[in-house]
Amino acid sequence: MSSILTLPATAPRDRLHRPLHDLRISVMDRCNFRCPYCMPRSTFHEHYQFLKPTERLSFEEITRLVHLFVEMGVKKLRLTGGEPLLRPNLTELIAELGAIDGVEDIALTTNGVLLEKYATELQASGLKRITVSLDSLDPGVFTQMSGGFQGLEQVLTGLQAAQQVGLNPIKINVVVQRGVNDHTLLDLLEHFRGSGIIVRCIEYMDVGNRNHWQRQHVVPSKELLQRIQACWPVHKLSGNYHGEVAERYAYDDGGGEIGFISSVTQTFCGSCTRARLSSEGVFYTCLFATHGLDLKIPMRSGASDDELRELIRNAWEQRDDRYSELRSVQSINASTTHKIEMYYIGG
Repeated sequence: MSSILTLPATAPRDRLHRPLHDLRISVMDRCNFRCPYCMPRSTFHEHYQFLKPTERLSFEEITRLVHLFVEMGVKKLRLTGGEPLLRPNLTELIAELGAIDGVEDIALTTNGVLLEKYATELQASGLKRITVSLDSLDPGVFTQMSGGFQGLEQVLTGLQAAQQVGLNPIKINVVVQRGVNDHTLLDLLEHFRGSGIIVRCIEYMDVGNRNHWQRQHVVPSKELLQRIQACWPVHKLSGNYHGEVAERYAYDDGGGEIGFISSVTQTFCGSCTRARLSSEGVFYTCLFATHGLDLKIPMRSGASDDELRELIRNAWEQRDDRYSELRSVQSINASTTHKIEMYYIGG
């Protein structure tokens, strides 16, 4: 059964009565891939101006803000990017965050290319779990979806290293696009069946404006489930906790668990408790946000904890985001609705 959220008495709720429980922290705006649905090479070319190190939040600044978020109910942290393993000395930040009283879980989302190098350090620093973005095991499709980069073997080796050091459970996120990689999904599932690694199929979403999203490229989770059922019978599992985004299934033969994240066809805005902090210190209340609240400027201008806390609280209490629900009932033009890019705030 789903667990019930236990919140501090001072925990804020937004206009739809949703609490603040999860914080996703982008620690790096750069990436070593150029996935077309996230950082297309046409925009993020060799001359693109990423943030300077001084423009990103320092570890001390991130830790200070996390203390404030935890006071308001945050219990789960996820480090994202860009590619978070490109941030120097990331394990130092993980150790600092893990020492904060009230933080119950720290996870990390990575493309996995550098995972073998850092797996032991990550585990030793207190990281609990990892999620690896891996869209296909077909070398050609992998190269296409990574923006022309190699690295499939490094990702698979990194997954093995993570398992060996105990970074479990490991989850793999597969963004499924019709006509691009949907034909390779069953091979990927077959590879990881029985491995203990959980594969999650994600409907292709209109995050940001640079991926040229069109609804016909979405493969509905129900369709994917039918394809999977034709190969391996599965049964539905109950959720792990309130607000879980993935719908969980297990193979009838004991081959493991799979999940479906269906932001396009089965929206879950009503239970969303997630906030996001960009690498340059902007607080966003939705993955599809059109604007955010800059916390770096007041922090570097001498704002007190009380002042920062009030800024965060007011932003959350004014939150009424439900983009996916509106997309499903209205004719939203995804190409003209300005949204923050995914590389900037993580998935």
